[in-house]
Amino acid sequence: MGVLTLTGRVAIVTGAAQGIGYYAAKMLCENGMKAALVDFNREKLKKAAAELNALPGCAEAVPFVCDVSDEKAIEAAIGEIAGRFGQIDVVVNGAGILSATKIQDIQREEWDRILGVNLGGSFFMVQKALEYLKRSKHGRIINISSVAGRMGGVENSMSYAASKGGLCAITRGMARHLGPFSITVNAICPGPTRTPIMDAYSEEAMANLASKNFLGRVGEPQDVAAGVCYLASEEAGYVTGIMLDINGGFWIG
Repeated sequence: MGVLTLTGRVAIVTGAAQGIGYYAAKMLCENGMKAALVDFNREKLKKAAAELNALPGCAEAVPFVCDVSDEKAIEAAIGEIAGRFGQIDVVVNGAGILSATKIQDIQREEWDRILGVNLGGSFFMVQKALEYLKRSKHGRIINISSVAGRMGGVENSMSYAASKGGLCAITRGMARHLGPFSITVNAICPGPTRTPIMDAYSEEAMANLASKNFLGRVGEPQDVAAGVCYLASEEAGYVTGIMLDINGGFWIG
């Protein structure tokens, strides 16, 4: 028996084609959970699913192409996922886009795009999956926020910080409203993490970020994936409304 109980459950993981979403799906599948991999990049998603299904002991990973900024696309994807698996127990909102645009240079188009994916996509993914989560005895919602949502960020744009701060707010609100249905709602707030979306930052900026935490390095996506597995597990059934800071001491309140 493993330390965490995940077997027999189905998770939706958005942003699963790469980065934190990919590693979260990988770790969940390796521990017995079936995963619906959701991303808008069809080719990367197909490759990710093939890699995960080739792993020894992987439960099952099925790709579903969806742009989470499109509410109708989310609704269609949820229908396909429920039809394929017959249940939805966990939603991991990992899809996100990053920018480092300065305050004076942000255009409305960028603002709306980042809020639409990072915040709106997470909210509507939960909304459309809610009827299935209510039927589950193990309903879990895990939002991937950021230290930027806690303290305003360092190198990132205010549009990104606003979207991640909004995720912290709706995490608390959903935890309160969905608790009566035995659905837990939590957020993970990573510090700077070495993922493809960090390619927008220079090596100098990355070194500056690494210097700001106690451990002197940026995070790896596996660090965050471990937190996802815990919050998705049976053992975390009495944990709700928290912001789990996985940041090496970048921000400690």
